[in-house]
Amino acid sequence: MTAPERPIASPCVSICALDEQDMCTGCQRTVDEITRWSRMDNNERREVLALCHERARSSGLLLRVGVHADG
Repeated sequence: MTAPERPIASPCVSICALDEQDMCTGCQRTVDEITRWSRMDNNERREVLALCHERARSSGLLLRVGVHADG
């Protein structure tokens, strides 16, 4: 029998500040995503993490290792 999957941890980085769109500038989650996190299953959490990653990438918050400034 397979052990139950552990809950995916919150992406909170303890930099809790909301921008003009009510998006946390630390973890890139919306207020709704933050408040619902504890009630989400792991599939929903994975979806939110993917959205957070895309938001961070789109806003230039992700570091790109191995990429030169000119390319």
